[in-house]
Amino acid sequence: MIKTILIATDYSLESLNILKKVLREKDASEDQNQYNILLVSGYDMGDSIRDLLFNTKSMIFNKLRPLEFCEAYEIIRNKYPHLINKIVCDIFTGNFQRTFNNYVKVENIEEAYYSPSIRSTGKRKFDLIPYIKKCEDLESYEISVEVRESLPEKGRLAEIFVEA
Repeated sequence: MIKTILIATDYSLESLNILKKVLREKDASEDQNQYNILLVSGYDMGDSIRDLLFNTKSMIFNKLRPLEFCEAYEIIRNKYPHLINKIVCDIFTGNFQRTFNNYVKVENIEEAYYSPSIRSTGKRKFDLIPYIKKCEDLESYEISVEVRESLPEKGRLAEIFVEA
């Protein structure tokens, strides 16, 4: 059976620790399901007509998502091929809870995972955690992720091999 899960991310390598913990837990419990994983960040498109007309998702991802992030989730995908059907990066651009609830329903998301230590901040980013917590159609789980500041490989691909 294929299930869809949402992981709130800021497209940093640290946020992939949520994905690693979830997959490690499902692997340890010998889960027979496969998962479509949505790595989602909140993004404010703004209200400028120029921005709305000429910004595509790929242009936004080029701003938000470093290449190391894509390489890192491919490594995680290769480690758990029996659990992962596909991994998709997405942005949520709505401003209202009902818009998020509709997004959950349309994407058929059954579970959501987030960490309070991973917050989408920066230009035009916003945090999805309040939306996730208020969504009644979604089972949400808080994952504790330790963000270490003293890693010599911080911001590099090797960071995903550090056990959290």
